[in-house]
Amino acid sequence: MNNLIEVRNLKKFFNVSLGKLHAVEDISFDIKKGETLGLVGESGCGKSTTGRAVLRLIEATDGEVRYQGEDIFSFDSTKMKEMRKKLQIIFQDPYSCLDNRKTVSQIIAEPLKIHRIAKGNALNEMVLELMKSGGINEKLYNSYPHELDGGSRQRVGIIRSLALNPEFIVCDEPISALDVSIQAQILNLLQDIQEQRDLTYLFISHDLSVVKHISNKIMVMYLGKTAEVSESDELFLNPAHPYTKALLSAIPVPIYNYKSERIILKGDVPSPINPAQGCRFASRCNYTKAICNECDPELIEIGPKHFVACHLY
Repeated sequence: MNNLIEVRNLKKFFNVSLGKLHAVEDISFDIKKGETLGLVGESGCGKSTTGRAVLRLIEATDGEVRYQGEDIFSFDSTKMKEMRKKLQIIFQDPYSCLDNRKTVSQIIAEPLKIHRIAKGNALNEMVLELMKSGGINEKLYNSYPHELDGGSRQRVGIIRSLALNPEFIVCDEPISALDVSIQAQILNLLQDIQEQRDLTYLFISHDLSVVKHISNKIMVMYLGKTAEVSESDELFLNPAHPYTKALLSAIPVPIYNYKSERIILKGDVPSPINPAQGCRFASRCNYTKAICNECDPELIEIGPKHFVACHLY
């Protein structure tokens, strides 16, 4: 199975008053067609920035993103507009990402109009078909976003991303803003759509339980860098990086009176502005050695398809 997406040494820095904010630094990963890569980490670690840089919604500072072998960072505006049909995103907040001045049908029809896919009756039929595939009642055809509940709004966002029949979708925490009762419905919808359309996902979340449920492979990020990458089951069975172990220890166990061994991280997350040399997790790690403050660990393979960036290995 060939890789649909290949990301190499992706970097994104922001110029701020105090210097350079290293949001994403030297991130590399591959996603095979039809698979899902889960991207996890604390808030502010660079997950969403990574997803948006991959799609060129924000321009990367350095690196490559290859779609079926083609470097999309080299595309001009005309070719990139054509590529937008194949690369889409589902945003985190189902309310702020929708135009409140447009109805459900107008929101779904907008990408079809921009790319001149259909018009008139054909456009209306395509919109109705898309609504049906996303479980959106036809009665909501002329409704506005503020008239919908959170789950329905997120369904509209998902269906809008499918309008151009893409092959790759960045799911940027698509269920974190929803009630728990609705989250399972949206997850099941995403999985059904993926199976029906042979879609490839980059699924961004801070919820490891959700990521395990939907992902083939998981990448753990910490402060803009890769901490660990592994197959989903392997990561949960044999976590290697101290940060990954701490994240997994925080997952609630649905067993009455069960006491899990919680790993409490010390200190606060360091500033990503002009970060010091060495491992970025060193100030919070229980296993810090002298080399950790002097040299940044490389991502090495410690097992089949299991990579970790830690001086313990």
